[in-house]
Amino acid sequence: MIRAAGCVLWRRTVAGGGIELAVIHRHKHADWSLPKGKLEPGEDARHAAVREVREETGMTCALGTELPTARYEVGGRPKEVRYWAAEATGGSFVRTHEVDDLLWLAPEAAVARLSYDKDKDLVSAFLATR
Repeated sequence: MIRAAGCVLWRRTVAGGGIELAVIHRHKHADWSLPKGKLEPGEDARHAAVREVREETGMTCALGTELPTARYEVGGRPKEVRYWAAEATGGSFVRTHEVDDLLWLAPEAAVARLSYDKDKDLVSAFLATR
């Protein structure tokens, strides 16, 4: 089993009337997704989710509600990704070897930009908690 963790990363809009969600572009996969990644040996999922957000977006965050776990296969192996809602608390985006772009989008625009239905479903689950 491949174990991973990630977040629906959000922030309040500058005007304060709404929220924006972070979507990242991974050039290796040519896709738009939510920040996530594999757990390191001995690492718990909550710590991995915060670490992956920091590594892929440059942002620090505060974990909130746990969201549905995604389960699917990668290369014939089962993968389980635990997700949380996470409010951005600081930082700034810097391109890396994994992630070459980050967009802050209104929820509807984020859903339209995301490449995978499982990520779109997570945004819906996140919005249902608000």
